[in-house]
Amino acid sequence: MARKDLLKGLIEGAGEDPGPPSPAPRSTRGAIGAVSRSIADLKERAMVDVPADLIDDAGLPDRLDADESGLAALAESIRRHGQQVPVLLRHSPNHEGRYEVVYGRRRVAALKRLGLPVRAMLRNLSDPELIVAQGQENAARKDLSFIEKAMFARTMERKGFARSVICDALHIDKTVVSRMLTVADAVPERLVRAIGAAASAGRDRWLALAERVKDRDVGDLIAAARGEDSDARFRAVFEAAGRPPRQARRDAPLNGADGTALGRVRRGKGRVAIELTGEGADFADWLLDRMEELHRGWQNGRTGGKT
Repeated sequence: MARKDLLKGLIEGAGEDPGPPSPAPRSTRGAIGAVSRSIADLKERAMVDVPADLIDDAGLPDRLDADESGLAALAESIRRHGQQVPVLLRHSPNHEGRYEVVYGRRRVAALKRLGLPVRAMLRNLSDPELIVAQGQENAARKDLSFIEKAMFARTMERKGFARSVICDALHIDKTVVSRMLTVADAVPERLVRAIGAAASAGRDRWLALAERVKDRDVGDLIAAARGEDSDARFRAVFEAAGRPPRQARRDAPLNGADGTALGRVRRGKGRVAIELTGEGADFADWLLDRMEELHRGWQNGRTGGKT
């Protein structure tokens, strides 16, 4: 009879918020214990519909680019076809009656836009369990770039997670984690954020950039991070980091497009002197006549055409 009542309770409550897990039955051995454990597990995995405005963010940031167009497309897809994949939530440990998203943040954001409830699985997770669950979800996603996963791994390490836990969370071995952390430590975070996700730049290119940025002025590299998208910005920074540092070109010949000697460029503290001689002297008049126009073009290049 007790077994029948347990099954009845599961069927009637399958679509409801299961709330905190009920105390485990006294008997956990034999067939009765196995059935009780199975029912408790099913209740824990029951689907619920949660109002989107009751869901707060949690876990660690895992994206570098704000993809508004992608979010709009996801919202339209959900509006037309419904939510096909549930998200994972936990009960908020700080606010009674609220929930925190473990993974599925973009789906939650899209459903908030639509004013629709969120179809979700509920788990009772501690903070470390939440981060590991988020990491495992990230490992299975193809839309997160190498650098986004590398930054996520570094954040986990800074939170005190052991390398073995990071490996388990991202489903990668220690060698890959080591390379990810090498890049995340070598490339300053503000430069990474200036570049963005750079989905086309894989592990090898980021490792090469990590070598190139050593002892380089980060401000100069950030200034070079220009382009229509993050892949273009990565290429611009990669090329800039491959050029000799400014201090290595303090006194260098200045040549024209065809190799003609025009003079020299001399760099000092807080100043750059361009000396034009020979054919360069004739070029100087042309340069001075167009200085305002050239400077305006340079300014537009720095600001992306914005004034």
